[in-house]
Amino acid sequence: MSKTAVITGITGQDGSHLADLLLEKGYTVIGLTRRTSTEPPSRMRKHLWDKVIQFSGDVTDSYSVESLLKQYQPDEFYNLAAQSHVGTSWKQPEETTKVDYLGVLNILKGIQLISPHTKFYQASTSEMFGKVKDEYQSETSRFYPRSPYAVAKLAAYWLTVNYRESYDIFACSGILFNHEGPRRGRDFVTRKITDHVAKYKLGLTKDPLQLGNLNSMRDWGYAPEFVEAMWRILQQDTPQDFVIGTGESHSVRDFVEAAYKAIDVDVEWSGENETEKGARSDNGEIIVEVNKDFFRPAEVELLRADASKAKEVLGWEPTVTFSRLVEIMVENDIEELS
Repeated sequence: MSKTAVITGITGQDGSHLADLLLEKGYTVIGLTRRTSTEPPSRMRKHLWDKVIQFSGDVTDSYSVESLLKQYQPDEFYNLAAQSHVGTSWKQPEETTKVDYLGVLNILKGIQLISPHTKFYQASTSEMFGKVKDEYQSETSRFYPRSPYAVAKLAAYWLTVNYRESYDIFACSGILFNHEGPRRGRDFVTRKITDHVAKYKLGLTKDPLQLGNLNSMRDWGYAPEFVEAMWRILQQDTPQDFVIGTGESHSVRDFVEAAYKAIDVDVEWSGENETEKGARSDNGEIIVEVNKDFFRPAEVELLRADASKAKEVLGWEPTVTFSRLVEIMVENDIEELS
């Protein structure tokens, strides 16, 4: 008998990849979707929209969450719904808290009262570590969030721990470090970079790429591999939290260089201080400019995962390299624009 799984945030990057994975494994997949449009989003239009059961609702509405749980009594519940843009969280802190914390409370409360057998996965984030002290961040590292987004996610993380310990619910958090791919939204810096480089390659723009802090370092992995870890977390005998990442960190500047390298363009940085200077191509064109409007009020300078527990317990480890990840994204954007 096939399992039933609910995915919130199913129209996003991770949600659509997770739906792909679960459908391949024979699951019945229910997507909690907000009725903001009658058209399926581009990440789902081609192959997913007609294969999942769409349940109209919102995690911030307890009635719709409870109705979903009563109707389907799912085996697994993956909460990927979030206001996940750090910059936006500074402009919309209340909305971010409502979705990223209160939404989790609605789900956990619903599972406790209506469907206690349901295994719950909470999408946590490496941004919770924030102002790090350790070279690598593991499940035991100290949290020091540096944005309203990270604060809300940290509150939801501890809420998940409390419901697990207080009500014996199978509730877990995957503390995922940055993970990207062709389905990433264009409002995120990685897709912003690859989309711009693709346009540059095709002659669709000569404007410089506008970026903020080039020195911020992140642990970037490949999104389809990370959703595999989500699934494995809920297949364990006991509920546990896991850090998921590659163990390597690269700067935004590194990402820019890799993206232009994918189209055979060398990047030459101007001046000694890359946080204030931009870059030129090898033919002298200005291709990157630093724009202080894109700097955050509080920066997270370095994140790097220690995912040794995931390797040992889940048997999970990444295979797609940083350079290949960037190539995949650039190649996809060139194909889409073409």
